Amino acid sequence: MLKMPTFSLLTLALTFTPCFADDPQPKTLQQELSDIASTTATRFSPELAAKFRGGVAEVKASGIEKSAKQVGDAAVDGKLTGWDGKSVQLSELWSEGPVVLMWYRGGWCPYCNAQLRAMQKQLSTLEGAGARLVILTPELPEKAKQTAAANNLNMVALHDKDNQLARQYGIVFSLPQTIAPMFKDKLADFNGNNAAELPLSATYVIDANGKITYAYLNADYTKRPEPADVIAAVESL
Repeated sequence: MLKMPTFSLLTLALTFTPCFADDPQPKTLQQELSDIASTTATRFSPELAAKFRGGVAEVKASGIEKSAKQVGDAAVDGKLTGWDGKSVQLSELWSEGPVVLMWYRGGWCPYCNAQLRAMQKQLSTLEGAGARLVILTPELPEKAKQTAAANNLNMVALHDKDNQLARQYGIVFSLPQTIAPMFKDKLADFNGNNAAELPLSATYVIDANGKITYAYLNADYTKRPEPADVIAAVESL
């Protein structure tokens, strides 16, 4: 009788397990943002690019990153309405568990869109860690709805009308005069007012006692926290 060769379980595993060595790894949010910055840079003249860099430096020099609400501070409560028409009292949310507050500047901002998509991908993990994600934006509800549709989001953004809540967190800044004229019409269209101001793209984690336990504050709008870092901040509570 012809004998069949014997195989160990390890041999079988090596034979039939597909190789993933060449599979592309998903990009981190920072890599996505870097790609956007590289692409955007090709559309601007050196003079215009210098104006944007100077604007970031001016906002940073204002000290807003240090004067805004910090870790250890009490969170500011507020009642806001989403584009779905439902109102949300923030303190009612964090009384039930950790809350992640995340501001985005507007759907016109490619960096904000990348961050929103990244958080959407990790939403189930964040919620699995016991937190709720609350998105806030100064853009009008109908604009926020369009932003959600364009990015395939199932998150409802709350309307921070005229940056009222962001102002209480200390994250609102006036656009530097060198770049303000370029944003005047855009902000009027998206935010429904003539204020040449924006909020930092800030992210806070607030515990069930209403205390800020994590704060990402960066005057450079091209930088955002990795979703994994935000999730880790929630898990550390």
